[in-house]
Amino acid sequence: MDAQAMETEVWGDITPDAARRLVVAAVEAFAERGYHATTTRDIAGRAGMSPAALYIHYKTKEELLYQISGVGHRRSLTLLRQAAEGGGTPAGRLRTAVRSFVRWHAEHHTTGRVVQYELGALGPEHYAEIVELRRRSEATMRSIIEDGVRSGDFDVPDVSGTTLAVLSLCIDVARWFNPDGRRTPDQIGELYADLVLRMVRPG
Repeated sequence: MDAQAMETEVWGDITPDAARRLVVAAVEAFAERGYHATTTRDIAGRAGMSPAALYIHYKTKEELLYQISGVGHRRSLTLLRQAAEGGGTPAGRLRTAVRSFVRWHAEHHTTGRVVQYELGALGPEHYAEIVELRRRSEATMRSIIEDGVRSGDFDVPDVSGTTLAVLSLCIDVARWFNPDGRRTPDQIGELYADLVLRMVRPG
């Protein structure tokens, strides 16, 4: 599956087709130009539609960003919760969490850039909702690390700070990942999982 198909796959459950095409076009435009430099005309043109057609499905450009942010953050939270609740040792669960979180941000790097780096453009109500999803993701990752500290598997003096460092490391993959690079999303996921485990294990 090529990079564009991977990005489109994220939005497969959005209906009707016109609404999905607009979301995919918005993701591409926001990632390429930034939210503020993108116009509704840019988005509609990429989707092969008239600007007026956009407003049938989304009242504003901000509503499109909210849709993108909501789906992306919920997908990320689901991946982390599946790892946290998957059983096994804290190290095993942390490995799974980091590997899957990194892989998603590499496979869907265009979506990931918009989800993670255009947050400040949301309106206050939507911003608060998305920030709450981010807090849940942080709490899920922190719970895995706390389990490891309690069991003696991890030596982490500052759990909150380490949690933020781990999440930042994973999220940043979306900023620089190149699908034509020498590492696949799976390989980057494995590399980052190894790095994070070295961070938290006793020296």
